[in-house]
Amino acid sequence: MSNSEQIVRDRQYLKFCMYGFLKNLRFFDAFFILFLVEKGISFTQIGMLYAVREVITNLFELPSGILADTFGRKRALAFSFILYISSFILFYLFQNFWFFMLAFMLFGLAEAFRSGTHKGMVMDYLKLINRENQAANYYGHTRSWSQKGSAISALVAGIIVLYGGSYESIFLYSIVPYVLNFILILSYPVILNRTLEPAVTKKHKRIGSAIRMLIELLKKPLVLKIIYSSASHTAYLRAVKDYIQLVMINLAILLPILIHLELEQKSGILIGLMYFFIFLVTSTASKFSSKLANRSHRSLTRLTLLAGFLFGALSGMAFMHEFWIISLLAFALIYVMENIRKPLLTGAIADQVPKEILTSVLSAQSLLRTIITTLLALAFGLLADHFGVGISLFTISSLLLLSGLLLRTRLKL
Repeated sequence: MSNSEQIVRDRQYLKFCMYGFLKNLRFFDAFFILFLVEKGISFTQIGMLYAVREVITNLFELPSGILADTFGRKRALAFSFILYISSFILFYLFQNFWFFMLAFMLFGLAEAFRSGTHKGMVMDYLKLINRENQAANYYGHTRSWSQKGSAISALVAGIIVLYGGSYESIFLYSIVPYVLNFILILSYPVILNRTLEPAVTKKHKRIGSAIRMLIELLKKPLVLKIIYSSASHTAYLRAVKDYIQLVMINLAILLPILIHLELEQKSGILIGLMYFFIFLVTSTASKFSSKLANRSHRSLTRLTLLAGFLFGALSGMAFMHEFWIISLLAFALIYVMENIRKPLLTGAIADQVPKEILTSVLSAQSLLRTIITTLLALAFGLLADHFGVGISLFTISSLLLLSGLLLRTRLKL
């Protein structure tokens, strides 16, 4: 059976797509940095909040997996959405840094219960319908719906800010799609509630296995290449992605349209539109990536890794000189690179890593991504407070580009 065989678009496929769509209806995402800055949170504190979220997610990833295996993956996913909703309520009700810290911790815990659990359900479903070898293609299709959700989310968020006049209200509206996803998860087939993984492989899920596996991977350049390539770019985007909002608001201020509106309302609708078009493009990129799953994509993953960092450096340089359109376009291309890369690397890991240690390798990748994201978020915040966002983005991106080139030469990537 080839990867090019038609994807089975059955009811569960539609549910997976709808899950991704609803999950990304995070109306607050388009204004998150602006919301925090408006509340008097410094860039250094923002870096701390992002770092804590990443650490919490990784610390609870293994325990959440054990709980999912014990009580059922549907219950674990449903619980994650309760945690998300709790964090939204805290963001809406409070304006204190420490309450925000608690909200970020709840959000990070929710991510731990959700992320690996749902991906495991998708992979098990592909086993059930004998389509394991279509993992990259299938994932690319469902991920494209996630990006469509992000596009619609940004547009709706802009409308909410336009008519609501404040950033806080978008957290209340974000509860609605998460309640719908809660209900959707409960409708998943009972057979997906338990892992299909043989009991013998569960020995790899003990605490500390991810760290030991990561040390072992350092001795294997081929696997390290895949892990680093996947973890580094994703971590980079997670650490810096929301700062695009500062580019957008500066561009919105300068545009000679909607001048009869208050600044927050004008920026709300324009930022929503900008995000809408960015995520439409990334949705197309994700779908395009799935079409490349049958081809040799080693060179593509190398190029997109370096290109993502290069576009970040260009965006930072343009930010420093207040070339807002160039900065926005370059920043948007980082998103595009990530959505071309992610489905390809999902398939590459499944192809290159023995199934017996796949769980540990994915845990090691998650740990590496958390370490990189935490360090980048803290470094970005500190640099932004002392030297400005543009210099911070340029410096971080340039250093990652240089490290990528050096690692490419050392490992002959």
